[in-house]
Amino acid sequence: MRVASSTLYQLGLASMNSQQGSLLHVQQQLGTGRRILTPSDDPVGATRALVVSQSSAVNNQYATSRKQANTNLSMELNSLNSVVTTVQNIQTLVVQAGNGTMSDADRASVASALQDSYNQLLGLSNADDGNGQFLFAGYQSSTPPFAKNGSGAVVYGGDTGQQLLQVDVARQMPTNDNGNAIFMSVQSTATYVASSPSANTGTGEFSAISVTDPTNALYGHSLSLNFATDAVTGKMQYQVMDQSAAPPAAVGAPVDYVDGAGISVGGLSLSIKGTPKDGDVVNLQPAKQAGTDIFANLQSVINALKQPIVTTADRATLANALSTANRQMANSLDNVSTVQTSVGSRMNELDALNTIGTNRGLNYTETLSGLQDLDYYSAMTEYYQRQTSLQAAQQSFMQIQGMNLFKYLG
Repeated sequence: MRVASSTLYQLGLASMNSQQGSLLHVQQQLGTGRRILTPSDDPVGATRALVVSQSSAVNNQYATSRKQANTNLSMELNSLNSVVTTVQNIQTLVVQAGNGTMSDADRASVASALQDSYNQLLGLSNADDGNGQFLFAGYQSSTPPFAKNGSGAVVYGGDTGQQLLQVDVARQMPTNDNGNAIFMSVQSTATYVASSPSANTGTGEFSAISVTDPTNALYGHSLSLNFATDAVTGKMQYQVMDQSAAPPAAVGAPVDYVDGAGISVGGLSLSIKGTPKDGDVVNLQPAKQAGTDIFANLQSVINALKQPIVTTADRATLANALSTANRQMANSLDNVSTVQTSVGSRMNELDALNTIGTNRGLNYTETLSGLQDLDYYSAMTEYYQRQTSLQAAQQSFMQIQGMNLFKYLG
């Protein structure tokens, strides 16, 4: 078969170009450290590397979300720590105010200290993150959650939402708690609260309530002890009323009142000392029905301390108000502490998720490295092979180029 000189040139040039291309490809691999430069180098490996890269990027985004969540929760926890300290100080002042040797001026001084705590508590309830976003406003984070209305009462202007962040594949975590759940709520397990209207005219002082039988049919109902003199015997009696019934219904017959004796009703136990008068009432209410607004409860005890003590009835009214406030503050403190514990638990969970995410990221990195990183020993060997092949192609082309019959004609 006759082979034209042009064909020899074309074949030689194609061979050199092919070897140069292969050598350039190996040089690019060595320069980038990557085995796969284009999908055509390894279609299956390139596809797997793309999937792993995307998974790694998502994992990194989860890590960023966890960092933001931890920042938000840390700020909330710091504020809640301050709230707990403030409420504990309030409890100390309430107990101090019950000292029977205090004068009206002394109690006014305690009321002033409680007012400072009230203002401090209001400031903490409107804490922000330093960028104008309020911690306890729910979704309404651009406006202060708590403000005083026209009558001077503190009202909540936020909502009950919780801002969620996707911190892992199957975990959306709330990164805040709304102010209504913190400052205007109590736990479902909170203790009963005893209280008496300021209109009471007797000297009856109630003790703290103890739960003796939570299985009692009346347990969980709002009850009251209504005092009245028996028209026949002339003895003071109390009638238990179930205020949860509609209309309120009497529970059993009236019972003779004995100063300081224990009273058991609805799975509850308490005692009352002193001399109640006709029309006096002692309310026994589940915590959720006995005033859960920490600001309103604190304002009530401040107002009570500002009232002068003239009669023994005035002293009994104050003692009852302080007892009620002490129980309400204890319930509020338990509620804040529960939220505080929840925040701490979420931060611990973030730490655990960070560990898992870090390990997952290392696995992705290792897998990606195995798929696309270059084996330098093999690449250098191939590089020298390609280089030798190119040199051989060039030399053979030069020899073929010299094959010319005209140089033999004289």
